[in-house]
Amino acid sequence: MTARTRLVAIAAASIAIVVSVAAGYWWGHSPDDLSAMATASGRATDREVLYWYDPMKPEQRFDKPGKSPYMDMHLLPKYADDASESGISIAPGVRQNLGMRTIVVKRGRLGATVRVTGTIGWDLREERIVSARVDYIVERLHVRAPFEQVRAGQPLASVIAPAWGTAIAEAHALGQARSSSARALQSASRQRLRALGLPADASAGSGGHITLASPISGVVSEIGVREGQSAPMGTLMFRVNGISTVWLEAAIPQAGITGIAAGTRVEAVVDAVPGEVFHGRVETLLPLVDPESRTQRARIVLDNPEGMLVPGMFAQITLQPNAGIEHPLVPSDALIGGAGPVRVIVLGDDDRFRPVVVRTGRSSGGMTEILDGLTGGERVVASGQFLIDSEANLSGALERLGAGAAGFSGAAHEEAADPGDGMPAGMDMGQQSQATTPRDHASHAAPPKPGDRKVLYWYDPMKPEKHFDKPGKSPYMDMQLVPRYADDVEASTPEPQP
Repeated sequence: MTARTRLVAIAAASIAIVVSVAAGYWWGHSPDDLSAMATASGRATDREVLYWYDPMKPEQRFDKPGKSPYMDMHLLPKYADDASESGISIAPGVRQNLGMRTIVVKRGRLGATVRVTGTIGWDLREERIVSARVDYIVERLHVRAPFEQVRAGQPLASVIAPAWGTAIAEAHALGQARSSSARALQSASRQRLRALGLPADASAGSGGHITLASPISGVVSEIGVREGQSAPMGTLMFRVNGISTVWLEAAIPQAGITGIAAGTRVEAVVDAVPGEVFHGRVETLLPLVDPESRTQRARIVLDNPEGMLVPGMFAQITLQPNAGIEHPLVPSDALIGGAGPVRVIVLGDDDRFRPVVVRTGRSSGGMTEILDGLTGGERVVASGQFLIDSEANLSGALERLGAGAAGFSGAAHEEAADPGDGMPAGMDMGQQSQATTPRDHASHAAPPKPGDRKVLYWYDPMKPEKHFDKPGKSPYMDMQLVPRYADDVEASTPEPQP
């Protein structure tokens, strides 16, 4: 091949390369694509923008576009026609895959059951004291050991009391007299015996002996004298406690006091008597709260017909408080709590999920009362609600609960003008200035209007490789598509090295 032939071949190859480059440039910038870009930009500018926000911090609003001071991404516009679309839409197949379950809110009375422990003691209302109002000598004890069971009228002790003996003899003599004057003194003699404190069931024997009997059936819990002892007036002889009922002292937490009052039914079980359930009622709530345990003591009266319950036993108690008035009831697992107010996720008639702030009451058996926020009949999410709540925070649905969509925070505007306030902890101002490029600073200082910038395409920040020719919501996430501007592409293209 001659030198002239080689030159002709090189020239032909060069012309082919130039033609290919020109054709590629024309194809990449065809009139149809440019027209579509212009149309997309025009449609974006035709929609009214209420404010701009960062999808990672939807509670912060900005009055102009630009890059987010928190993430290296563009702020998203919130359009007026989107403000009316509250809630989140989830396809039925996705709900099934996520295990979402909804239930209908029903009104009812929450039968809260309170379970506490307590200790059994004597019923002090069934306690009697046997003593004498005169000086006496204990001649004989018929009950010698404490905690012996006695019957009503059973002899307890025989004593010699001169004052009682004289009064009894005088009353006996006046009772046998037939004169009118003696009969007039019979009433005075009986009053003297009552004043001396002679028990009505006491009996006088020969030699001035007086036998004292038990006033009730029960247990002699204390003996204060011994045989042969000389005791002054007022000395305790016997303490007799009834056993037909016993007291149960229970410490109830303050949160469980609601609905408990005098007459509340009680069931108790004792390990010493397995299989037996003892029934009783709350007699009173003691007007005192323990400052350490923050509990209030309740005095409970238990029936003890067979005398199986004795003081000192430990009992497990179940109380049934008054149910109160009807309220909407929801599963406790449906509540979403945190730093803010408690809320539930409600499925509306338009098949969209919305967060609703509620005020809760008592909880029992896995259900919680709703005092405010729901009326009954709504359908709430009982499982999988945390996924919806996270998406609601991402899309700003919770922000629309307390403020209108057109509201704007002046503090957010100041923060957008000074992104140094939102820099991460540990980064000083010097580091912040180094991390911010001149192009970023220019976008914050004087951002151009949306209609002045040429939009190349729209994309989902979570899937940036997917491009769209018009704005709207992403088919992958419930968030707005982000515009990709031509000047951003030019600024990010590296300059060729010489």
